Amino acid sequence: MHPMEVLVTAALLFLVVGGVGMFFSIYNSLVALKNSVGRSWANIDVLLKQRHDELPKLVSTCEGYMQHERAVFDQLSQARNAVARANSIGERSAAEGKLTQALGSFFAVMEAYPDLKANTGFLQLQSRISELENQIAEADKQDVQISFKAEAA
Repeated sequence: MHPMEVLVTAALLFLVVGGVGMFFSIYNSLVALKNSVGRSWANIDVLLKQRHDELPKLVSTCEGYMQHERAVFDQLSQARNAVARANSIGERSAAEGKLTQALGSFFAVMEAYPDLKANTGFLQLQSRISELENQIAEADKQDVQISFKAEAA
């Protein structure tokens, strides 16, 4: 065998092995990103479920104080029901946005009740829901970053 043939064969073999290695490396990276996005959505889903579990407690705590604010309770209830009926990610995202708005108006109305603001149970529930909202926002921010990485790859 001629030395040039050996050199060409070695170069081709190196390119083939390098190409296969690069393919598996890219494939593994994409699978890892896909799994990471799935985990992120699962974490967000857990936080959203925790928020939904806390809302009835908050509403029952506040109903006695805010009996004439029925519209606020109705809006919050409708937003919760919309989330439960959502089938797609887009519908759920829109419903969660409405629920967040309803919670904001609920907390704004609740500020007018000094006796309620002094209630220990209410303060704990409000703090817990605010904590969950912050965790949801943080998890959503991380999910967006992961999604951008996946799209770039």
